[in-house]
Amino acid sequence: MTETAQSLSTDANAQISEALNQCVAETTVTTMLAQNFHWNVTGMAFGPLHDLFQTIYEDHFVAQDDLAERIKALDGHAEGVLAGMIKRSKVPEAEGTPAAEEMIRLLKEAQETLAETIAGAGELAAKHGDTLTEDLCIARGQTHEKFAWMLRAHLR
Repeated sequence: MTETAQSLSTDANAQISEALNQCVAETTVTTMLAQNFHWNVTGMAFGPLHDLFQTIYEDHFVAQDDLAERIKALDGHAEGVLAGMIKRSKVPEAEGTPAAEEMIRLLKEAQETLAETIAGAGELAAKHGDTLTEDLCIARGQTHEKFAWMLRAHLR
């Protein structure tokens, strides 16, 4: 049975909100990772990587808001504290200034992690009949898998 945010149980809303907060945390850390690499990439592939990293962080900035607003629609608390997001995230920050190829690898791994986390949130939403959250997660997961593919193509 399909449920809306208002018809889901309090427990379902809490579980889905928690899963989405994990998505927000990892999206936020990945946003900053992409922006950091956008600012600091150098070398022969500067132009296309600078542009790709910008495309990624701009997409992710909007995604953070979409995910957090869904949490609020579920009557949850959208965690907005950066320290909490960094602690929660399975995507690590990058120390120093890695070479361009390492930036690509790190950002590819972040995209793969995000796709997996968001797919899990979508499965949880589906289990509770929350097709609207499931749809959001499917769309986001597809985007992260596309970015992972684009980054992988640079490594071959």
